[in-house]
Amino acid sequence: MKDLYKSTLGRLRIVGFVEGLSYLVLLFIAMPIKYIGGIQEPVRMTGMAHGLLFVLYVLLVIQSTIQYNWTIKKAFIAFLASLIPFGTFYADMKLFRENEEAEA
Repeated sequence: MKDLYKSTLGRLRIVGFVEGLSYLVLLFIAMPIKYIGGIQEPVRMTGMAHGLLFVLYVLLVIQSTIQYNWTIKKAFIAFLASLIPFGTFYADMKLFRENEEAEA
């Protein structure tokens, strides 16, 4: 397996995974702690990390769209995936690996 961090698509896959994971932690761990336990700190910390990862993900989607000549539809689906829980994992399986196989 190639080193993922060496290509734009590989970096997008890594950031997409971590961004998706941070979104799930925010939604299913930090938010319940805030609203059930009244502790706001986990939402602040997780929310900040997720926000930075989201911005990085969007920038990598734009870079990949330019580098790999993605259609607007494919770029939009990749962006939309970041807004839906588990969406980045779907995008990795259905969109990003397709390009990686074409590179090989």
